[in-house]
Amino acid sequence: MEKARTSEQREFQEYARRWLAENRPPPPERPLPSSPIEIMTEAHRDYLQDWQARVHEAGLVGADYPVEYGGGGHTGFQRIANQEMARAGTPMLINIVGLNMAAPTILVHGTEEQKKRFIPGCLSGQEIWCQGFSEPGAGSDMANQQTMAVRDGDNWVVNGHKVWTSLGHFAQWMILIARTSRHHKYDGLTYFLMPIEGNAGVTVRPLVKITGESGFNEVLFEDAVVPDACRLDEVGKGWTVAMTTLTHERGAAESAGGGGNAAHPIDRLVDLARNSWRDGQRASLDPVTRDAIVQQAIVAEGLKQNARRARVPALCDHPMRLPLQQKVTSTEFAQQVARLGVDIAGARSTLYKLDPAAPDAGHWPLAYMNSYGVTIAAGTSEIQRNILGERVLGLPKSK
Repeated sequence: MEKARTSEQREFQEYARRWLAENRPPPPERPLPSSPIEIMTEAHRDYLQDWQARVHEAGLVGADYPVEYGGGGHTGFQRIANQEMARAGTPMLINIVGLNMAAPTILVHGTEEQKKRFIPGCLSGQEIWCQGFSEPGAGSDMANQQTMAVRDGDNWVVNGHKVWTSLGHFAQWMILIARTSRHHKYDGLTYFLMPIEGNAGVTVRPLVKITGESGFNEVLFEDAVVPDACRLDEVGKGWTVAMTTLTHERGAAESAGGGGNAAHPIDRLVDLARNSWRDGQRASLDPVTRDAIVQQAIVAEGLKQNARRARVPALCDHPMRLPLQQKVTSTEFAQQVARLGVDIAGARSTLYKLDPAAPDAGHWPLAYMNSYGVTIAAGTSEIQRNILGERVLGLPKSK
């Protein structure tokens, strides 16, 4: 893939690698969580927001977006930047919803005014976004939205309840699906860019997970007002717009920025095994442990090659087959790797992340507990398998 790059792309790769090496920020006083959706403290928010602003200013975030919307105006540069950020193990980009969902959806469905107003802040991280899709009664059945938006002149008045709202406690804006008609299940939905910060009708409440973190939230709307100018696309087209969002959330399109990937998970497992003991010897010498790590390494290589295949149009017989397949396998792979890490660490995996004796700074038990949220987010593994079976393979609908 690298050999096929143009001279401009190779020059950009060299620039990205050099800039990241020279501008890597010092670590924060307290270790960062494993992903943006676990960020709880203002100190971490400020640290990561500052980093995203710097990376965006350097041209490594939004590289393929038009210049007039805060991007670099290039083609095929963002994947290079993402790979270099991953290789360098730089800090994660905090505005995960803004980068991976809001910005690409606004680019497709937004007006010119909306694109110029919202996309630059998504890319720079100046405005943090959250996602208002899931409800207590609308998770896997996303069309069962009950949050209601009623037209009131140039505004809409919103009442309802959203849940599992990652980064809602720091967000200024939300991508929101609300029901504007009770007479049509799908055509009765409309998509809004909802102001959260300073909106008197919006209440954000943290949800504490088993890890003790509260990156998730529930959001209640009580006569909350959103201007009609913040409606994305036409009234009743919310389902169509949401499908664009989910296409990006499920990995079917290149994100506007990367980063946050430190050591490869297999390398971390190997290091853990070399520093853990079992039956009087290092766990890395135990044949059962070695075999378990190799099995996960095989899956990791398969995922890597599957991602390469997804970028070759001639090998994509169905537009959603490989992305949905990758979503299922990659999230379940992360869960299996984390479980193996807990097994290798043994009793030491019970130590809290701030305990100096915790292996790998307590990464493995946290990763395992958080992995269940990943296999649920953007559609559960069960739902993804149903979609693959019914829409890709043409199997009869499950009962």
